[in-house]
Amino acid sequence: MITAMVLLNTERGQVNEVAERLAGLAGITEVFSVAGRYDLVAILRVKNNEALAEIVTRQMLQVAGITRSETLIAFQVFSRHDLERMFALGEEK
Repeated sequence: MITAMVLLNTERGQVNEVAERLAGLAGITEVFSVAGRYDLVAILRVKNNEALAEIVTRQMLQVAGITRSETLIAFQVFSRHDLERMFALGEEK
């Protein structure tokens, strides 16, 4: 599984519309509106690099209102949630 975060800037007044369109694309699991230098962060989870390239370079480019993007590919995940779940295996409830 490949996980990527795509940082996005949108045209003024287009944040919600762009977010809704992105959230409807297969492979995009979450879209966050954020404060700071970027307007949106899209989380992508796909099977391989080819699927990632398809979403980022073809599907996302078709979404009107995106002015700039930067893609970050995750190497490893360090999550408290995942660690707690791993150590809870075999525990009785």
